[in-house]
Amino acid sequence: MEPKELRPIVAGLFTRARRRTVQVAVEQEFLVADSTTGAVVPIERVRQAAAAATATPYVGFEPGGQLELSLPCTTDPVTQVCTLTDDLQRHLAADHISIYALPVDPRPEHEVPLQLVTPRYVAMHRHFDSIGPAGRRMMRRTASTQVCLDWWPGRAGAEQWRVLNLAGPFLAAAFARSSGPHGRLTTWLDTDPARTGFDDRLLYGDDPVAAYTDFAAGATVFTTGGPVEHLTTLFPPVRPRSTYLEVRFLDVQEPHAIGEVVSALTSLVYDDDRRRTALRALEPERAHLADHWRSAAAGDAATAARGHELVPEVELVA
Repeated sequence: MEPKELRPIVAGLFTRARRRTVQVAVEQEFLVADSTTGAVVPIERVRQAAAAATATPYVGFEPGGQLELSLPCTTDPVTQVCTLTDDLQRHLAADHISIYALPVDPRPEHEVPLQLVTPRYVAMHRHFDSIGPAGRRMMRRTASTQVCLDWWPGRAGAEQWRVLNLAGPFLAAAFARSSGPHGRLTTWLDTDPARTGFDDRLLYGDDPVAAYTDFAAGATVFTTGGPVEHLTTLFPPVRPRSTYLEVRFLDVQEPHAIGEVVSALTSLVYDDDRRRTALRALEPERAHLADHWRSAAAGDAATAARGHELVPEVELVA
């Protein structure tokens, strides 16, 4: 796709907020299984079982039937996620359905089919299959905790974008709950590097819109919905969402542990001194980001230790 088609739409993804706010929203994914047989549960059955739950307005699904809670902004994400999850689990249990905060589904691939068969997902599945097995594993058998953070105007907003991208591999390693060849992060790294960008391509030059436009233009087009739909098929570790930034690089966390994730991310993004200190330390690593992501995916202890150093007052998961 031509950069000139993409750039005005990409620019809209980088508009940023008009003032500084410090809101947080969490998107929490879960694997789903029949609590009696362990089998995959059809999405419609999950919908019906969850119909009376308090969390129902926030329930969505990933291609393999993973359940996602896309929650509104709050000052207390741990209480929010735990309360809604507990209530949701009670309703699902009545229909013998369980949900699990596991980053990779232990069930074999043939037992976890593609449940969302919209043209977009079918085309995506076909494209990823042309590269290797990681794409179908990513779509159908992985789960993440994603954190959405307010994106500020001016210099601070530019710093937020850079620090999250630069700190990504280290924080991913610090919070990792899977690693190795079949870990969640390895799966993402192997899915389609041209549309995931787990290297320094998103930080090229001084114009993030230009860098992101080039990234988008370099990814294979497999949908028919034009540039807007094409941009939805990109999966960078940090996604620009106009007025907020969506952190996507974390393994799914247990609900009670989400506060540690939020504390680490907000301390980097919303604290001017810490953000700038981290940037000074991380900028020399930009050219080595691809190596750092691979080290994080492999479970490298030194990479995880660097994540601890970035937010020393936050007690990270070992």
